Amino acid sequence: MRVNGELKDLATTVTETDVVEPVTIDSPDGLDILRHSTAHVLAQAVQAVNPDAKLGIGPPVTDGFYYDFDVTEAFTPEDLKALDKEMARIIRAGQRFMRRVVTDDAAREELASEPYKLELIGLKGAAGHGESSGDDHESVEVGAGELTIYDNVDPKSGETVWKDLCRGPHLPNTRMIGNGWSLTRIAAAYWRGSEKNPQLQRIYGTAWPTKDELRAYQHRLEEAAKRDHRKLGRELDLFSFPEEIGSGLSVWHPRGGIVRMEMEQHARRRHIADGYTYVYTPHISKEDLFLQSNHLITYKEGMFPPIRMDEERDADGNVTKQGQDYYLKPMNCPMHILIYKERGRSYRDLPMRLAENGTVYRNELSGALHGLTRVRGFTQDDSHLFVTPDQLEEEATKVIAFVISMLRDFGLDDFELELSMRDDQKDKWIGSEEFWEYSTNALRNVARASGLKLTEMPGEAAFYGPKIDLKTRDAIGRTWQLSTVQVDPNLPERFELEFTDRDGQRKRPIMIHRALFGSIERFFAILLEHYAGAFPVWLAPVQVVGIPVADEYADYLGDIIEQLKRAGVRAELDTSDDRMQKKIRTHTTQKIPFQLIAGENDRAGETVSFRFRDGSQENGVPIPEAVSLILLAIDDRRQVTTRDDLFA
Repeated sequence: MRVNGELKDLATTVTETDVVEPVTIDSPDGLDILRHSTAHVLAQAVQAVNPDAKLGIGPPVTDGFYYDFDVTEAFTPEDLKALDKEMARIIRAGQRFMRRVVTDDAAREELASEPYKLELIGLKGAAGHGESSGDDHESVEVGAGELTIYDNVDPKSGETVWKDLCRGPHLPNTRMIGNGWSLTRIAAAYWRGSEKNPQLQRIYGTAWPTKDELRAYQHRLEEAAKRDHRKLGRELDLFSFPEEIGSGLSVWHPRGGIVRMEMEQHARRRHIADGYTYVYTPHISKEDLFLQSNHLITYKEGMFPPIRMDEERDADGNVTKQGQDYYLKPMNCPMHILIYKERGRSYRDLPMRLAENGTVYRNELSGALHGLTRVRGFTQDDSHLFVTPDQLEEEATKVIAFVISMLRDFGLDDFELELSMRDDQKDKWIGSEEFWEYSTNALRNVARASGLKLTEMPGEAAFYGPKIDLKTRDAIGRTWQLSTVQVDPNLPERFELEFTDRDGQRKRPIMIHRALFGSIERFFAILLEHYAGAFPVWLAPVQVVGIPVADEYADYLGDIIEQLKRAGVRAELDTSDDRMQKKIRTHTTQKIPFQLIAGENDRAGETVSFRFRDGSQENGVPIPEAVSLILLAIDDRRQVTTRDDLFA
């Protein structure tokens, strides 16, 4: 249950003055509690099988949970089978999760054999103030308040059979976990996410309220594996990551380059029509820029090491001019700010909307890299808007409408918004009360006006301003965070940006950071998986392939292919020595939208036959009609998989 806004165990004592709300097991909070409770059962099972295992942490994560362990030998798939059996036994036993408040000293004494838990006890205050890494979930164990241990109690004997340092809350007992859970995989992970710390063994699992929901999730995983963009990238010859270049750095093959070019050019046309101006900035800059922007203070670990430049020496090797450190840029915003600052600005110049497809570089840990979705070098479709305070709501409204319209162009249409706001811990935030109230209300009005589902997230704002994140669901129901609209008065202050207002006074503009795709690479990967490689016709690397029934019809079909090429269609004629059926299989596997087939009847009747991705056909289509239908499908950005998609 939630008591006065805080999650509590059902055993918590409440009073008549408390505001109490139920938390159902299928709600987001309920799922987290279910999964965290299952993580505890996993840890208990590991120590039952291997008493020497040392405990790390076991938080809920998206669609599941994990728990980290320090063990002498790495886990194997056979170990998972043994753990599965032990977990089932613990769950059937119906052990009660019982919360117990302890002092720091008492906790240290009880957990003396658990070195990682002892370290977390020392971090208690920091974790409660958000000073720990956002990826390491120490907060499931300790916070700024009281320290608690959860005992797993045998319901028959009342004996404590296992315990763990934990903030909770938990399910009332293990039996409520039911049978909708499964262990999924093994991985290695550094303690608290740092390569300087010991490497632990991580076991992942998933848990759902029912067996049916578990099966549905497993089906989604199977479907996701089929759609994995890394697999499709190889099969469709779209991109690769050559070892000679380095981890997390992609090269785009001709067919992948075509899709990317279409994405970028369509976005460019839309941006220009909406009042944006494209700029270009270098990939590298002197350190002074990133010191002024504060990136070298707050984001240094995410930046590549410096490159020493400009040093001069005399013939004897003595330094006659000191060198300068340069950095690969992790973000484009400081350079866009310098463009704004190049000359004086008036209120008549605002809003100023700058856009760039700017390549940036992030020093990601090798273990965090994942295909195109997590890389070290990527291109952001970055835009920065400089606005007067009274333009903020109107511009943000236009941005959200523009973003949604653009994503719909790419076939995505299931959206929701999250508004990240500050909380009541005023020491965490900069800026005036008036700014926070005004800017948060402006974004809230924008979000509500969109008509989309809105979730407000207190405490999740950047330290300098609120933001809106747009999330979308793909074809198999996965949620992806895409576009962000971030209000920023901080960088204009740091760079002393100004504009002359109507009254002649010099004033500060507000900056809006806006990424539409976010990373072009990541968005490409999302689209590739959303469509399972079968892109809409306008994005398909090859839109039409001609397959003659026999060699004697190659010239006839070749003339049609040339006609399509002149009209701007990406069309090819297959004149290979393969038999026709093999050609059909090959191009179906390559997910080409239109296969045009011609034989004697087509040549005699000046027609052509269509074959579609699903194997359906339409025969004897007059050539002018065929060309017109193909061009219309491209212009409409239509997804064509079956005959009815084109001829309905």
